[in-house]
This record gives sequence, C-alpha cells and structure tokens, in this order.
Amino acid sequence: MLPLKLTTFKSDSRLRTFWLIVGFFTVVVLLEFSSPPDYVFGYLYIGPILLANPRLSRVATVRVTIGACILTILNLWVPGLYAVRASTIASRLIAILSLVVTGVLCDRNRIYQEVLLQQQAKLHAHQKLDSVREDFASTLTHDLKTPLLGAIETLQAFQRENFGSVVPAQKKVLATMIKSHQTSLQIVETLLDVYRNDMEGLKLQLAPVDLVAIALDVAGELTALASSRRVYISFNYGESDFRKFLWVYGDAFQLQRVFANLLTNAINHSPRGGKVEVVLEPGSSYQTAKVMDVGAGITSEELPHLFERFYQGHSDRQAKGSGLGLYLSRQIIEAHSGIIWAENKPPDPDAASDALGGAIFGFKLPVYPFQTSLPLPDA
Repeated sequence: MLPLKLTTFKSDSRLRTFWLIVGFFTVVVLLEFSSPPDYVFGYLYIGPILLANPRLSRVATVRVTIGACILTILNLWVPGLYAVRASTIASRLIAILSLVVTGVLCDRNRIYQEVLLQQQAKLHAHQKLDSVREDFASTLTHDLKTPLLGAIETLQAFQRENFGSVVPAQKKVLATMIKSHQTSLQIVETLLDVYRNDMEGLKLQLAPVDLVAIALDVAGELTALASSRRVYISFNYGESDFRKFLWVYGDAFQLQRVFANLLTNAINHSPRGGKVEVVLEPGSSYQTAKVMDVGAGITSEELPHLFERFYQGHSDRQAKGSGLGLYLSRQIIEAHSGIIWAENKPPDPDAASDALGGAIFGFKLPVYPFQTSLPLPDA
C-alpha cells in the first residue's frame, strides 16, 4: 500500500511540474513574440530548466533546454515584423549559450546528487550492518558467560572432591581446565565490556584512589604468573626509592584492570629471568604510571595501532590474545580524562650491544586536587 501511495505522489508531482513548465513557457513565448527581437526574454527559460532538473528525468530536462533554445532563436524571424540586425543575432546566441550552460550545470548537479545519494545509502547500510554485528557480538558474549561459569563451578566441585576422591594427577588436569575456562571467561567479559563501553560509554564509580596501592595489589595478584615465567616485578618511585602516594580521582576497579592488562602484557613479553619495572611518578598536574619490560620492543609500524580494537600485530613481540586488553585500557584511561601511550625504552649506553631493549606502556591521570588532606593508606 505504501509503495503505491509513494508512486502516486511522485506521478502527481511530475504532472504538476509539467504543467508549471508549460505555463512558464507560455508566458515567455508571449513576451518574446509580442516584442521586438532586440528585447531578449529567452533568459527567462532558465526557470523551466531549473524546475525540470530535480523533478523530471534527464531526457525531459534536455528536451526543455533544447525547446528553450529553439524558441529563443526562432523569435528572430517570427513573427517577421522587424528587421534582424547582427547585434540582435549575437544577443540571441548569448542567451542560447546561457541556456545550454544552465542545462549542462543542472545535469552535472543531478549526477553529483545521485552519486551522493548512493554513497549515503552505502554508508547507512554499513552503519546498519555494524550495528547488527555489535548487537550480535554483545548478545553472544553475554550468553557465553553462563555456560562458562557453570563449567568452572562444576570443575571446582570435582576439585573439592564433592563427587568422590580425585587423585593428584586428576587434580592437576582439573586445575588446568579451570584456568583455561577462567581465561576464556575473562576474554568474554573483556569483549562484553568493550562493546558496552562503545555503545553506552564507560560508567565510572569515582572516588579518591592511590595508584601506588592499586599497582601493588595487582602486582601481588600476578605473582603466580610472574613466577611461572621467572619474571621479577620491581617498583620505582621516581627520584627516591621510598614509596610515594599518587592520588587521583578515579574508579579503583577499572584502574586495577588497566594495571592488570599492562603488567600481564609486560610479563608475557619478557624473557625468562627478565624484569618488569613499575615506575610511579608524582607530578603537579598529572600522576604518571609506567610499566617497562625487557622484551623485543615495538616496531614503528605497530606503534600507531597498539591501542586499536582487536589489533594483535605481526611481530615476535605480540603474544596470542584477543587484542582487546590495550583497547579496553585506552577506554578506561580516556574516560578518566587521562592519556595512555606506548614507546620503546631508550638504549642504555652502558649495556652490551646485544642486550635486550624493551617497551614502555604508560598513562597519566589528573592529580586529585585535595590529596594533601587525604588519610594515608596503610603501607
């Protein structure tokens, strides 16, 4: 029913345009043929051409233009009551030229409009497809959480011997399966958070927090991972080895995720026996946190893309993963009005020529303005 109404509306619009053009032509013809040839009213035919271009077909617009040109030149001899001079012919030719130029420009504008509409339609289709993909991925990741949680709970029940005795070899297998499922659950939750943040924005629970305390807590939780890879985590507080307090106004849980992502990334990319250094530097405007490793460093091709969604890179440095940890970290830091970056460590002039380089992943957050009045956390 709707397409039929739309077709009828277009047909009525074209019919009204047709009769409007006919009326316009009639008025101009009466003016032209009732006055001497020296009075050129042919320029008024520009009006019907402009009317025909957006409302009628290209063929119809060309016909209107040609008709206007013929009538303009025909007035030289019809009705034939006046002598024709060279200046009159020149004026008529100039008028015809202006009509032709108007027709050509109108046709070119029509082509531009058609191309623009096609591009807009393609863009709309891509946006709609992206929206469907986002919704599908968000729904899928949300639905995957329930079976993963159920599988972890079941395996932990077996591990606790709720269903009978378990030999040490079986406990080792169960521990490996639980760890694998927990890793999968973490990836699913990260993916869900990334899509939710892109769609709804990151909602923060802001409060005064100490970056040093958060970094120490996260490092303690990652001790097992660091030990398994024989990587040592050290802390540096800038000019002094004494612990500082870096107060910011932020979401403690989200900032823990940033430190966890950066530290895990550094541990995974450090060789056995290597060291990951966490540098925490207070400042007057920004509090700065850096995580430095002694891995292979970052290539110049990878640097601009490290914090993009799903980017995994192609160098030996990049470990297998979802490519979402750094992207989520960027979302969190930018939601805190901070800055996050990555760079290669400057070469050590005292180190051997074949010594490992390494990378620095750091971020800055605005200083909490009332940090001097805050109670100091327990050391």
